[in-house]
Amino acid sequence: MEELEKMQQSFAAHFGRAAEYTFFSPGRVNLIGEYTDYNGGHVFPCAISLGTYALAARRSDAKLRLFSVNLPRMGVLEFPVRGLKYNREYSWANYLLGVVRLLEDAGHALTTGFDVQLCGNLPNGAGLSSSASIEVLMAVLLNELCGFGLDRVTLVKLAQRAENEFVGMNCGIMDQFAVGMGKKDCAVFLDCQTLQYRYSHIDLKGASIVIVNTNKRHSLTSSGYNDRRRDCEAALADLQRVRPIQALGELTPAEFDALARHIKSPVGRRRARHAVYENARTIEAVAALEADDVAKFGRLMHDSHVSLRDDYEVSCRELDTLAELAWRQPGVIGARMTGGGFGGCTVNLVENAAIPAFEAALREGYTKAIGYEPSFYVANIADGAGRVK
Repeated sequence: MEELEKMQQSFAAHFGRAAEYTFFSPGRVNLIGEYTDYNGGHVFPCAISLGTYALAARRSDAKLRLFSVNLPRMGVLEFPVRGLKYNREYSWANYLLGVVRLLEDAGHALTTGFDVQLCGNLPNGAGLSSSASIEVLMAVLLNELCGFGLDRVTLVKLAQRAENEFVGMNCGIMDQFAVGMGKKDCAVFLDCQTLQYRYSHIDLKGASIVIVNTNKRHSLTSSGYNDRRRDCEAALADLQRVRPIQALGELTPAEFDALARHIKSPVGRRRARHAVYENARTIEAVAALEADDVAKFGRLMHDSHVSLRDDYEVSCRELDTLAELAWRQPGVIGARMTGGGFGGCTVNLVENAAIPAFEAALREGYTKAIGYEPSFYVANIADGAGRVK
């Protein structure tokens, strides 16, 4: 609570009055099911206790004033509450402004302004969904304080559209869904085609989720993320000429193997193969975890990383170094890159007694190979975004 007091002091210093409301929105880590969300497949993420706080107070005018404790040099940014447009110079604020504009477009325009201060402990560019965290945070905050009465799944979809249509990042639904719908001690098993979901209690039998940050930032809008999506869309179009499917996630691996020759591009064939096989791996992995077969879950994590490295080509030297080091450590059940790749983090299942030796070995091996240290976080699985009472 000491951190909250510091945030409140900062709010008063920058806005000249006390904050009236506090909200928190988590980051997320995806245990398995990468790049399957926009391909109509399944994912298995969980919300984590690292995330973003928002302190807010109502205004009597139609101004939106924003400040980030993490980026203080930008100062307080001021905007009208209506007619907002993307501007690269607005930096982090675009993720919030996009939510305001999408609410307006959906018939829920703000009638009053707000002062909003953000403070996050998610490492920037780590692939733990800092953008989704603040998008869902703003959506939940405005929905509650303005009384829009929108249900949580609607808010999640709106936050995703804000990133797609306002920011220009063509992401799937997974990140915003995990952030908005997370549940303590559970992962979310989500069918991204239908948005049917259920919670799966996480019992790792004396092990923990350890996130290891390469400390190489990724920027998905400037990486190959959108290119990968176009590759998959082209592969799907090729397959639709011979099979009436709506998404790659509808195919089993055997069905894909029988049809793969119809995909014209060898690159597109590899991208689609990952999407189909990763979806099957995710379904199998959740079943294994729910059957208390943590070892099988770990093996499927390994296979996921190899596919992301070789077929989807979204890994990098830093991520591969961490994964390969982890695979060699005693007490490691499974390890893979998580998130969009091109940098960011690995997710590891590590027996609790082995965590100190695991961290020491990866720190030494990674620093020797890459030239700087990784960072470590033992993840606590948290609830989704909401008001801090």
